[in-house]
Amino acid sequence: MPRPLAPTAAPAGSGTAHAERQARLSLWLGVAGVLMFAMTLPMTRLAVGPTGAPQLPPLFVTAGRAAGAGLLSLIYLWLCQAPLPLRRHLADYACCALGTVVGFPLGIALALREVPAMHAAVVTGILPLATAGMAALVLRQRASLGFWACAVLGCSLVLAFAAWEGHGRWVAADGWLLFAVLSAAGGYVAGARLSAERPAEQVISWVLVLSLPITLPLACWFWPTEAANTGAWIGFAYVTVFSMWLGFFAWYRALALGGTMRISQVQLLQPFFALLLAVPVLGESIKASTLGFALAVLAVVVIGKRLPTRQAIGVRP
Repeated sequence: MPRPLAPTAAPAGSGTAHAERQARLSLWLGVAGVLMFAMTLPMTRLAVGPTGAPQLPPLFVTAGRAAGAGLLSLIYLWLCQAPLPLRRHLADYACCALGTVVGFPLGIALALREVPAMHAAVVTGILPLATAGMAALVLRQRASLGFWACAVLGCSLVLAFAAWEGHGRWVAADGWLLFAVLSAAGGYVAGARLSAERPAEQVISWVLVLSLPITLPLACWFWPTEAANTGAWIGFAYVTVFSMWLGFFAWYRALALGGTMRISQVQLLQPFFALLLAVPVLGESIKASTLGFALAVLAVVVIGKRLPTRQAIGVRP
C-alpha cells in the first residue's frame, strides 16, 4: 500500500506575493471607484443645472438617485440570495446611509446649483484627509508620520489649487460642499467596516435597500413639476447607476482590501479627474495649472501608498 504523501509546504515568499497582489488589486479597484465618482460632480451639475437655467430639483436628485439605485439593489440581492444584515451591523448601515445616501448627494446637489463643477471638485479634494482622519478616530488605525505628511501635503496642494483658481474667495456653497465631505468620510468608514465582513456589493446594496422606505416616498414627493432637458435626465441616470451604486462596488472592496487610511489617499486624484471630465461633459475650460497640480498630487499619492499603516490590536475592522 503506497505511503501517503507528506503535506507540501507553502513556497517561501508566497504570503508576500499574495499581499502584493492584494495591494495592487485594492489600488486598481480604488482608481476605478474614483473614476466613477469623479463623474458625479459634472453629471450632478448637468442634472440640477445652474441657477440661471435650473433643471431637476436638487432634493429630487438626492432622493431619486438613491431610490433608483435601491430598486436595482433589491433585484441584485434577490438574484444572489444575499443573507439579511446582522443586527449588530445596523448602526454601521445607518451611518453609511446618512453619509453616502443623504449627506454627500444633498450637499453637492445644493452646492452645484451655485458653483461650477470645477469649483466643487477642488473644494471636495479634502475628502481623503477627512476619510483618513475619520478612520483614525473610528477604526483606530495607526499610520507613520510619513503617511500623515503625505496626506497633509496632498490636501494642501488641493487647497492651494482651490485658492489659486478662486483668488482666495470662498462662497456660501462651499459650506454645503464641506458638509458633503464630512458626510462622505463618515459613510466611507462605516462602509469599510461592513465590507471587512460582508461582500462590498452586498454592503452598498443593503444600505440602499434599507433606505428605500425614506428615499422612495421623497423621490415621488419631489418629482419635478417642470420639464427638464435630456442632458439633465442623462446626468440623473448616471448618478443613480454609477455614483450611487456600481462605484461603491469597487470603492468599498478597495477600502476593505487595502485599508481605509491608505486607499482613501487615492481619492486625492478625484478632483482632477472631475476637472478633466467636466471639459467634455459641461464644456468648462481647463488650464495648464490644473495639470501641474494633478501631477504633483499623483506623486504624493504614489509615495503615500508605499508607507505603512496598521490597525490597533483588538479592534474590529
